[in-house]
Amino acid sequence: MIFSRKRADAEGHTRDERATDLPDQGDAAPTLVRGPYDISESYDDVQRLDLGGLHIPAIADVEVRVQADPQGVIQQVVLVHGDNALQLGVFAAPRSEGIWDEVREEIRQSLLRDGASAQEIDGEYGPELHAQVRTPDGPTNLRFVGIDGPRWMVRGVFQGPVATDPAVAGPLVECLDGLVVDRGQEAKPVREPLPLRLPREIADQADDEVGDAAAEPRQV
Repeated sequence: MIFSRKRADAEGHTRDERATDLPDQGDAAPTLVRGPYDISESYDDVQRLDLGGLHIPAIADVEVRVQADPQGVIQQVVLVHGDNALQLGVFAAPRSEGIWDEVREEIRQSLLRDGASAQEIDGEYGPELHAQVRTPDGPTNLRFVGIDGPRWMVRGVFQGPVATDPAVAGPLVECLDGLVVDRGQEAKPVREPLPLRLPREIADQADDEVGDAAAEPRQV
């Protein structure tokens, strides 16, 4: 299933405007408030698409592509803007420490076993993994980023020109910075994907479309 949310930020905020209310620090640059946020934290009240474990900001011209099973359980979330895409995943983590370092190394080893090139880079989200993989359409560049939060980790995979030039991320980085994670309170195995579900109104709409298609007479 593919659907789009193309509404502008209701507050008109841009990434550089989200500064913390800190005392005057002279000429020091302001500290930016950046997510992803935990559901228990304070964050802006822009409209977000509630997918359960992830709440995604509704940013103008960013298309949200979701693949879900017949029960509405989401298997994949990809944000698209122009030629760039950002695939999102969110996973349970232990209370005591982050898991991105360990996950990143496992991704790197898996890429190398598959014959892909992989290089660790210090990026704006900390250590990132830049890779080039072979596809039927030719070599494809990927950029893996990870953000550890309280008992969760968000993993993002950038594709397109943004995989080699983060400066062209545009509104995709606003979506990543504005994510809200709702892990829930129940115990979960480490690295288990947090459950993502279609909003009820979208799931109902999809059911109606399937029903309408099934009711149409077949032509022979």
